Amino acid sequence: MKRFLHEPLLHFLLIGAALFVAYHYLQPAQSSSPSSKEIQLSVDELSQLAVLFQSQWRREPTADEFRLLVEQKVQSEVLYREGLALGLDKNDEIVKRRMAQKMQFLSENVAAAREPTTDELKAWYAKNSVKFAMPKRVSFRHVYFSPDRRGNHAREDASKLLTQLAGQPEEVKLPESSADPFMFQEYYRDRATDYLGKEFGPEFALAVEKLQAGSWQGPIPSGYGWHLVFVDTTTPGRVPAFEEIEPDVKTAWLNEQKMLAWDKAYKEMRAKYTVFLPRVPENASAAPSPKTTAVATPSPEGGVQ
Repeated sequence: MKRFLHEPLLHFLLIGAALFVAYHYLQPAQSSSPSSKEIQLSVDELSQLAVLFQSQWRREPTADEFRLLVEQKVQSEVLYREGLALGLDKNDEIVKRRMAQKMQFLSENVAAAREPTTDELKAWYAKNSVKFAMPKRVSFRHVYFSPDRRGNHAREDASKLLTQLAGQPEEVKLPESSADPFMFQEYYRDRATDYLGKEFGPEFALAVEKLQAGSWQGPIPSGYGWHLVFVDTTTPGRVPAFEEIEPDVKTAWLNEQKMLAWDKAYKEMRAKYTVFLPRVPENASAAPSPKTTAVATPSPEGGVQ
């Protein structure tokens, strides 16, 4: 017994037990999860509340208004935590969508944090300058012939007037009965094909783009009817110099970097998962029924099985 009492291992165990009991009784009682019942607002969070109020109302909040802002912040946090405790975040499509969106933002922000150099932007622009090409633009006047007023004679009336306008200037005065009022503009300045396509329709836009300047031409169909057109100026399409649009190039570069960063991050995350899909019989419809049995073979790199 004496030899057992002198055993170093026994001394170690007794000392450890004594320390454990002393720590248990000397430490103040704490809840199992104190942080779940504590809400701590930082100075930055309080400042943000005041800044948001000031940006909306153009003045600083009063003491009562600020207390209300703080209580609203606390209320939001309390409801959020109680919702988590009840499991309201589980299988909620809106919560899932918001979390997925935040994950994408985090991945994209990694790329946006780096500032590109001018040389880097120039090199990127040299490879992507076609994206910034400025299309041909035209300025023109037109007269309109309405099928609603003229029926099947709208194009015929336009052709007859065109013979009268041969050699006439752009500002020629026409009798009121010779053409119809147009709901939009009679003159369009410096318009690109895509704009005219939205305004008149693609057939009209492409036809006007091919017209030579300096004479009345047509009839040209649109989504509204028939038109005689006088193009007075054209501006050829071109690719602008880098210095003209450097801010636009930087924005496009950053957008591409965000896209690449997100694509890389998602592929790395996606590789961790294997998706199990139901096996649908060959003679069944594409949409699986609730009774379809799901079978899958795990893939080491993730994938749809």
